[in-house]
Amino acid sequence: MHRFLLTPRWWGINVFAVLAVPFCLVLGVWQLGRFEDRVDNHRAQEQRAAESGRERPAELATLLPPTTETVGRTATVTGTYDAREQLLVPDRVLDGERGFYVLTPLLPRDGGAAVPVVRGWLPGDPDPAAVPAPPAGPVTVTGALQAAESPRAVNARSGLPTGQVAVIGAASLINLLPYEVINGFVTEREAAGPLRPVPPQAAGGTGLDLKAFQNLGYTAEWFVFAAFVVFMWFRLYRRELEVRRDAELGILPDPRDAPGPPVPARGSPAP
Repeated sequence: MHRFLLTPRWWGINVFAVLAVPFCLVLGVWQLGRFEDRVDNHRAQEQRAAESGRERPAELATLLPPTTETVGRTATVTGTYDAREQLLVPDRVLDGERGFYVLTPLLPRDGGAAVPVVRGWLPGDPDPAAVPAPPAGPVTVTGALQAAESPRAVNARSGLPTGQVAVIGAASLINLLPYEVINGFVTEREAAGPLRPVPPQAAGGTGLDLKAFQNLGYTAEWFVFAAFVVFMWFRLYRRELEVRRDAELGILPDPRDAPGPPVPARGSPAP
């Protein structure tokens, strides 16, 4: 009854199923591992952000460029604020209230790329008159290192007036500042009144974002594919059994007894 499983046709079906099921399961487990890694990275970033301020500060130069391992770390850098190039970042929410960031470039004492520093947050619409002037002369800034922002992540607006920027990052600041800046920024730990300090945030792209749920969706898809292969194998198997049982009962002709092409009689012309 089951000897048909050894026919060439079923050998092909069996080999395909044996190879396809493990292949789908391995890819599903791999996608699940990627999802778990992103969640673990996000938790580590959140913990690092929560502990920011209690850890010993590190020189900013040793934490650059910003990575998932260094974002949120407490950094320190000495330099001079460039008040002439100060920018305001609108549409920023702090504790449920809408306001704006005050972003002032810091020119490091040892030279190199300037450091965008978020000196603090103020409520309401951007107003340069409400912003206190930065300290004059050399200062040492201590704060959390942050990665450059993504325009999609912050829902950036276009067409802002002079003196404002929607996204904090080298790509957006290069057209507004007369010098090179690092591809990230520092949120100052202690803001001078009336500024309020901006708490550090976990790095983007490391947690339960769209990409993470894409990994989770791909995991489900590969497991569904594996189940579909098994389902189709059993469906073909049951159909083959039913056909052969019907043939044994005389309900259907036995597929093994199907007539071949007619053999011409000896001496007759070939068709």
